[in-house]
Amino acid sequence: MNEKQMSVVEMTEMFVAEWILIANPETDDTLEVLKGDLLCHSKDRDEVYRQAVALRPKRYAVLFTGKMPENTAVVL
Repeated sequence: MNEKQMSVVEMTEMFVAEWILIANPETDDTLEVLKGDLLCHSKDRDEVYRQAVALRPKRYAVLFTGKMPENTAVVL
């Protein structure tokens, strides 16, 4: 895996309106992801999930760096 540890702020600035796959996420008390190892990024959400399946990181998070359209439902 080609990993690069970065903060979520850095990832958001570099990859605008993209999905990002983060391994070994570090979180705060409210479980907000603060930083981790960037595994991949893409405008295509399905591609990021395919990479998660292929890479099989032990702990990971998937985040979107853009704004969700209004009336969008998010299922956790």
